[in-house]
Amino acid sequence: MQELLVVLGLVLFLLGLITGLAVPASKNPRMGVASHLQGMTNGPFLMLVGLLWPLMNLPHVWGVVTVALLAYGTYANWLATQLGALWGAGRRFAPAATGDHRASAGKERVVDFLLASLAPAMIGATVLLIIGVVR
Repeated sequence: MQELLVVLGLVLFLLGLITGLAVPASKNPRMGVASHLQGMTNGPFLMLVGLLWPLMNLPHVWGVVTVALLAYGTYANWLATQLGALWGAGRRFAPAATGDHRASAGKERVVDFLLASLAPAMIGATVLLIIGVVR
């Protein structure tokens, strides 16, 4: 799990770097900056969790659940904001970043789903991390 988390973090960090280069070409550059920042912050977060993994005291199945939730939450955050940047979507959950941009209803639903579903995933993963460290 430790190596997987570090690799996932490095890949997400790289995606954040590449996303930063693409900001000027985005339909919504403000959301592009948000996507860049998601990669730049969530990538190191995954790496940090990977480095702390030896301190975890969770049953194997809960460790797998924790890593899956972390991977989903961090990558969904980057993807939702990246799609929002490309499509001009995200009005419901990120109105300040979306501004006056509008996307089709289907594109808005995709971004809404990602943004709404990543929050419980990250909250659940964080609770499991706390339990794993405290045990």
